[in-house]
Amino acid sequence: MNEIPAAVCPTSLAFQMLGAAHEVEARLESALDRIGLSVAKFGVLSKLVEAGEPLALGSLAERSCCVRSNMTQLVDRLEADRLVERINDPSDRRSVRAALTPAGRERHAEGAHIVEEAGRAVFASLDDGERATLQRVLAQLGRSP
Repeated sequence: MNEIPAAVCPTSLAFQMLGAAHEVEARLESALDRIGLSVAKFGVLSKLVEAGEPLALGSLAERSCCVRSNMTQLVDRLEADRLVERINDPSDRRSVRAALTPAGRERHAEGAHIVEEAGRAVFASLDDGERATLQRVLAQLGRSP
């Protein structure tokens, strides 16, 4: 029976990928922490910037791939930091939207710069071809059933 070498064993690859993802996340968390953000907070600010308008919390949760209760807590923390404010939805009195504050826009811009720098540092050991291959592989894995 042919054994799969450990370096290409699917189980080994899965755990290597998880380890690498954890390391990248830890580096991003550490970099963003300098300005009082987490990866999760930065992600919500990014979704609001991308939308260009206040979003209902349910929509924000859906776009962030998380449950609404987690989004509520995250928006609570962003609101306490004065980066987001809750506003009433003009078309649905029962709904509340999250809106960026000017401070939220500014902090997001700082965070985007930090994430860009951290990303360059994380992938500095890879040449352009390796980064392109990694991007293709990750995209292909993201499409896997």
